[in-house]
Amino acid sequence: MSGAYELLIRHSRPLGVNSVLAILPRWSGIGPLELKFQNDHFTLHRCFPYSNSTPRDLIVLVLDFLLCSSSIRWTDYEKQIISLLPNITSSLMQERGQNNEQNDPVAAIRDGKDVLLQAFNWESHKHDWWRTLERKVPDIAKSGFTSAWLPPPSHSFAPEGYLPQNLYSLNSSYGSEHQLKALLNKMKTYKVRAMADIVINHRVGTTQGHGGMYNRYDGIPLAWDEHAVTSCTGGKGCKSTGDNFHGVPNIDHTQQFVRKDITNWLRWLRNTIGFQDFRFDFARGYSPKYVKEYIEAAKPIFSVGEYWDSCNYRGSYLVDSHRQRIINWIDGTGQLSAAFDFTTKGILQEAVKGELWRLRDPQGKPPGVMGWWPSRAVTFLDNHDTGSTQAHWPFPSNHIMEGYTYILTHPGIPAVFYDHFYDWDSSIHDQIVKLIDIRRLQGINSRSSIKILEAQPNLYAANIGDKLMMKIGDGSWCPGGTEWTLATSGHRYAVWKK
Repeated sequence: MSGAYELLIRHSRPLGVNSVLAILPRWSGIGPLELKFQNDHFTLHRCFPYSNSTPRDLIVLVLDFLLCSSSIRWTDYEKQIISLLPNITSSLMQERGQNNEQNDPVAAIRDGKDVLLQAFNWESHKHDWWRTLERKVPDIAKSGFTSAWLPPPSHSFAPEGYLPQNLYSLNSSYGSEHQLKALLNKMKTYKVRAMADIVINHRVGTTQGHGGMYNRYDGIPLAWDEHAVTSCTGGKGCKSTGDNFHGVPNIDHTQQFVRKDITNWLRWLRNTIGFQDFRFDFARGYSPKYVKEYIEAAKPIFSVGEYWDSCNYRGSYLVDSHRQRIINWIDGTGQLSAAFDFTTKGILQEAVKGELWRLRDPQGKPPGVMGWWPSRAVTFLDNHDTGSTQAHWPFPSNHIMEGYTYILTHPGIPAVFYDHFYDWDSSIHDQIVKLIDIRRLQGINSRSSIKILEAQPNLYAANIGDKLMMKIGDGSWCPGGTEWTLATSGHRYAVWKK
């Protein structure tokens, strides 16, 4: 509920014009003022936006003044009213900021203070997941995470959720729609944004169509025919605008009816179900211009895309083309989406094996997307594909804390993997929380400056924002100057703060 509330003050006793004029400057900044005199009476109108969260103290106080005895002096009441104005102004500004954020798809990117948690792994569907996560929400919030990436919420042909079929059915292997909504409500209470995993590159059909393939969607919402499927994957649609995801029908995003249906579904997830952020799965599969269109229509607070392609991180230092492809994808979204920094992951997990020299590029910058466009780079060590039980490309387990020390002290938007945070030794959980806390207290954000001080085979050291110093590797190093104090340390890592 929102609108304009007219604050009406009447004074029915003689009051000098000079006294009234002395009041007016202190009422500035809330809204238009209308002052009317009638003989010895005046009416003061003040209009300002309000909602259910607007403090009611001022309204009650004014009504009380209207009913009070003539022995109460206006000046005493005026002082009380004025004393309440900062609270009302602050409340209105905060609410206005929240409303703007809710409708601004780059609000979180601009803020740059996010720390993400991937809140599942490849086996989570076996463990009553929505209720399991609901119990962990207080700890997730207390640990400093601002957004939690959840697994795909829709009905899927595969239990992990990545072969979606009935997009509007939220009864999945992770739990029921009711359980999902309970989780989202609790996350909202604890001010942790819920990130939906958006799988719209492909969709499993319900019935056979053209070519005998399951490329029709009869009997469920979004009952598309073969024209919704790319010609490359057995449909009657157009050629794919990206890479093919083999084995299932790929969605043809060039079709206007398809984009309209997807847009409505995303708006439903955003505005009705309660997801606030989006993660776009297999973003290589369709043009980023469609991601731009979907973000503009559904207005998530934060978006990130999975643009993962191959790169040889061994041998010579030639990774610029890899990070450039990710940056090209971000540009294609109109800069509305961030992207997972696979370049940094690949280099970092090779570097910690005794090749820390890799962490400085020829221009003296970090070597991944973080080094070129940190405000759009979501840095991470592992996810449900690279780690977990799939382990397609795992980060070296004996160097995990070196990895987290790097991404949680550096620019970019760091993301922590569920397994490392909750399934490994509890000391890992506590060390990560300590690093997140230091990042927040020292004001490190996605755009913080960085000066790389050492990049040797067994030692990497950097100054971040002139607020933190850090080092990883077994080489000996510490900052000079008495202004630096040790903030935290562990096996092969240390962090200092001013």
